[in-house]
This record gives sequence, structure tokens and C-alpha cells, in this order.
Amino acid sequence: MKKYQCFIGGCWGEPASGDYFESVDPFLAKPWALIPRCDARDVDAAVAAARTAFDRGEWASMHPSRRGQLLRRLGELIARDADRLASVEVQDNGKLYAEMRGQLGYIPHWFDYFGGLADKIEGSVIPIDKPDMFTFTSHEPVGVVAAITPWNSPLLLATWKLAPALAAGCTIVVKPSEFTSASTLELMKLVDEAGFPAGVLNVVTGFGPEVGEPLTSHPGIDKIAFTGGEGSGRRVAHKAAQNFKRLTLELGGKSAQLVFPDADLDNAVKGVVSGIFAATGQTCIAGSRLLVHDSIHNEFLDKFIELASTARMGDPMSAETQVGPITTQPQYQRVLSCIEMARAEGAECVLGGKPAARPECGDGWFIEPTVFANVSNSMRIAQEEVFGPVLSVIGFREDDEAYALANDSPYGLAAGVWTNDQRRAFTAAKRLRAGTIWTNTYRAVSYMAPFGGFKNSGIGREGGQEAIQEYLETKCVWMFYGKDVSNPFVMR
Repeated sequence: MKKYQCFIGGCWGEPASGDYFESVDPFLAKPWALIPRCDARDVDAAVAAARTAFDRGEWASMHPSRRGQLLRRLGELIARDADRLASVEVQDNGKLYAEMRGQLGYIPHWFDYFGGLADKIEGSVIPIDKPDMFTFTSHEPVGVVAAITPWNSPLLLATWKLAPALAAGCTIVVKPSEFTSASTLELMKLVDEAGFPAGVLNVVTGFGPEVGEPLTSHPGIDKIAFTGGEGSGRRVAHKAAQNFKRLTLELGGKSAQLVFPDADLDNAVKGVVSGIFAATGQTCIAGSRLLVHDSIHNEFLDKFIELASTARMGDPMSAETQVGPITTQPQYQRVLSCIEMARAEGAECVLGGKPAARPECGDGWFIEPTVFANVSNSMRIAQEEVFGPVLSVIGFREDDEAYALANDSPYGLAAGVWTNDQRRAFTAAKRLRAGTIWTNTYRAVSYMAPFGGFKNSGIGREGGQEAIQEYLETKCVWMFYGKDVSNPFVMR
């Protein structure tokens, strides 16, 4: 069984406790690696290393162009090792190799893009309304960042934080999910090879109470960038508020896909299937609510079930597999409990609704793609994030009703719109309260585009030029060049 070490201050080492815990392969339901069980002592060491690197190390005096070169070099190394890193991700989280390899092939673009932005952080001169005064702004790195990442796409979602934070000049302590820490530790080998100074990037692994809590409340942390569930996000925000840490929170979603009667039904069916069953529904942007116009409801649902029922399940490393296992055993139990909750509420299960008993699924944590019809938007199954392959189908009669149903949610991360009417597409984009609106497509993301949510789906944006601003502070500088200071008892 592979045994990992933690990465602090540019060095690999044992956790202070000397303890380890198992990482379990979701397809085999068997442990495959040992992960360091860090605690507050390791957090202190990692924050101290990051603090030193930020305040007075080589990184602190490094020219932004050189920072950009290091980011681009890291991207090159990730591209070189993409096959290996993708395989580690699959073994750790059970996602399809095809998806993980696609992510690893795309991740280098984030480092290239933000590496290019590193030396383009510019302030401005203000034509101030005060005499004999020169006033300008500059943008400086916020400081030491705690990057807390989830189990569903560990390296991609870590990259969304690391690339802009490093480009801004910050230093970072990463705390990956205890369920999927291996790929982040593998990434640190490439960080070392790329030539990043010691302490710029550090990784502490372990459990929330032992690592997450000490990290989010640590006085040496200036900002927290967190991706995870709404409940955990609330706890992070509470900890951050104690000493006003800056925050970026990317939280849950209950995204709606709206299918209007003029849509290309075949394309819409494929898009809705991809939106909920790709990644086994284990994505914050899962299109888990299908809002379909009454005039096409039955036809669409028949087509959808026909396609979804062909989903091939099994070994996530196989190119033939389309739906993989649930990543963690607790999440497997939670999805099953949500299915039973939907039945108890009176929703009609028209597909799936049970663990997968297919021979090709072995002992893994598989759940059949599941569809509930006759769902009311007030039901818990339509309001709470399931984070699994479960779709709720809701009918509507008028466009205004569709927008109201879509917006009737505590979340606002994303929405999909399926229509061939240009006026309707632009109206929907304006009316829907979500951070990302896709029209006649779904799940498209880019390093060039901002991503984040409205309402309970989070604070701040990741991706695009907006992301680097999340890791900068604005400083305003006033310089008096007159001869005489005015009355010191009167504000200028």
C-alpha cells in the first residue's frame, strides 16, 4: 500500500502525530494508500513556512514575470504527467478516467493563463480633487491563503485557487479532502520540480476538526478559499469572521435545466443527461432539477429515460464506462437516503432508485441513474443538494412560471436553458438568478471565464481576470508635493 508524506516548507516529512489513515478506492471499496493524519502542530508549521515565504523569502522579492514563468513551468509538468495524475485521481475518487484525463489535459491552461497575468497587475493614477497632491493605487497580494478543496475534482478545483493566488504573489497552505488527498500530494512533487521556493506551497492532510478548524481559525492566515458543502461553508465563514479573513466560497447548487417547447429535443435530452449523470451527479453544477414545458413533458421524459437507461456502469478506468461509483461510503448512504426521502414525499420514481447490482460494478459504491417525476418544487428532493445521480422532473406552463420555479431555491450556482428562440434565451439569461447560465449546452467551464454563485451558492469568483482580484488588496497612496502644509487642525 502506497504511503504518502505531508509537504511543508519545501520538505517531505511525517505528520507530527506519526499517524496515518487509509484512502479507499470507491470502485473496489478497498484501501489503496496511507495518508498523513496531520493536526494543529502541522498546521502551525505549514502556516509558519508560508508566512516566512510571503514576508521575507525569495518569493517575496521575486519579480512578477519570474512568478509567471514558474506557473507556466508547473503547467508544463502537469501536462507531461497528466496520464499518471489522472490515474491517481480515479483510484482516489472513482471518477471516470476519461473525465479526469480531460481535466488534467485542461488544467495546464489555468497555470499558463494566470502565469501570463502575473506581471499585468496594474494600479491607476487618480486625478484627485485636492491641490498639490499625487494619488495612485497599487494592488498587492492578500497574504497567506488557506485553500480547502473537495473530493469530487481535487486537482481541478485546487488549480482554480492555486493559479490565481500564486499569480497574485500569495503563498498557500492546501488542505485537501480527507477522502481524496493523494493527487494533491502528487502535485507537490511537480511544484518542487518546477522550482518554487520553499514554503510557497504547503499541504496538510487530515480531518476537519484536526486540520480544517485549526487552519481556518489560524491568525497567520489572511484569506480562505473554500469549495464544499453549504454547511461546511457556514462554519468556514464563521471562523473567518473572528479576525476578518478574506473569503472565496464556492458552495452547493440545485441547478435547474429549463426545456422550452421550441428546443431541439434530442440535443436537450443529451444535455440534461450530461448535466446530471456525467460525473455521477457529483458536481456542484449538476443540473438536478429538470423544468420541462407541459406540452412536451411526456415526450421529453420518454426520450430521456430511453437514453439514461442505456448508461454503462463499471470500472471507471474503462473507456466504455459512462457512470462510475459514488466517491465515498458516507455519500453513498446519503444519496440512498435522499432517494427514500423523495419516495416518502410522494415523488414517482420512473428510473433507477436503488443500488446498482450489475456484475460489472463489483463491490463498489454504485447507484443506478435515478429519475423522479411528479415532483413539486417545494419537496425536499427539489430543494436540497443530493450530490449524486438523482434528477427531479417538474412541469411548467408559462415562461414566467419556469423562471419563478428555477429561482425558488436557496442556491444560485448555475442554470441551463434549452431553446431555439433568441429572445427567450436572452430573457432567460436576465431573469435567472445564477452565476452561470448555459444556453443549449451545459457544464462548460474555462480558465478565461468567471465561475461562482448567487445566494447560498457562495461568495466571490474563480476563473477569468476576476479571479486574480480575489487574491489582491488595493492600496491607495497620497503624495503631497506642495510647499506648505495647510492648517493641521482642518482636514484637507
